[in-house]
Amino acid sequence: MTKLRVAVIFGGRSGEHEVSLRSAASIIRAMDKSKYEIIPIAITKEGRWLSPVDSTKLLPQDVLRDLGQPVALLPDPTTAALVRFDGELRAIRQEKVDVFFPVLHGPYGEDGTIQGLFEMANVPYVGCGVLASALGMDKDVMKRLFREAGLPVVRFIAFRRTEWERSPRSILRRALREIGLPCFVKPASLGSSVGISKVKKSRDLADAIALAAKYDVKIMIEEAITCREIEVSVLGNEDPIASVPGEIVPGAEFYDYADKYINDAAQLIIPAKLPKRLVREFQRLAIRAFQTIEGSGLARVDFFLERGTDRIIINEINTMPGFTEISMYPKLWEASGLPYSQLIDRLIELALERHRERARSRTSYEELPLLLGR
Repeated sequence: MTKLRVAVIFGGRSGEHEVSLRSAASIIRAMDKSKYEIIPIAITKEGRWLSPVDSTKLLPQDVLRDLGQPVALLPDPTTAALVRFDGELRAIRQEKVDVFFPVLHGPYGEDGTIQGLFEMANVPYVGCGVLASALGMDKDVMKRLFREAGLPVVRFIAFRRTEWERSPRSILRRALREIGLPCFVKPASLGSSVGISKVKKSRDLADAIALAAKYDVKIMIEEAITCREIEVSVLGNEDPIASVPGEIVPGAEFYDYADKYINDAAQLIIPAKLPKRLVREFQRLAIRAFQTIEGSGLARVDFFLERGTDRIIINEINTMPGFTEISMYPKLWEASGLPYSQLIDRLIELALERHRERARSRTSYEELPLLLGR
């Protein structure tokens, strides 16, 4: 059987660089080596595409054992070429890749940028396209779109970092007037809870904004509600399906970076203990959110379930959720009857299906001469 050549791209120019390394290592370990020839491609924090030898150094050695000689992707939007190197890192020939698997979290990987490169190169790739990725990354635009679609979201405001630097007092007054306390302050286009603070006292608000401003050009402030945190995984293209819901019980004030990727303080309850009517509603809203941004492949939709009222609120959609051994996305599918390795198989199948469907669209207007009377 001919193996599919899958390029797993990881790292990236993002505050979630380390998260990407962890996700890529987990995916590579789980991939069926009898089906796939795995090509690891690393991107540094500065955005430089590494040589093959340097790429392998970013992952644990046991991950890359027996994968064969790695190759590097040429970041050229006019080709889909990979360059294979000899033992002295001399380019010897170009080769194609069957599927690209971008395991990149945050800016320059999950925001539509690398997806645009794949589209220009006309190659299959795992996950959402340019539009959905961009919408999923910018939480401000995402929530405005959800609100327009009639999906429930919390009260929020957003502003540019330059606005904060010019008029901090005006921003503080607006936040306290329109959102109040307690509130969450976060970068608008970052995930994994990087740069997020929960603010309970007005004197701490400026420091929280300054922290978020270190990571992004746009900052959001959202109302904080007393709630349970529920997550649902979505899988598919034209007819997406939703997993069983899971619940996160944070070990700290909220589900932060350390809980997600470093310690085991947070408790993951899979499936979440919910009445059937709420399970169905979470799944329905997850699919609606996915379709609202025109998602494809995969996404995880994060919800709040307000205590006392059972009001469901969509927090955000993540178009490339964490894929480590302790990440919620694969765990939810495992609980729904789809093991990790089969989930990866399905994601690759969906990438190929989507590429075939897009290939059916014309790229030239052949009827134009007829319309012009020629």
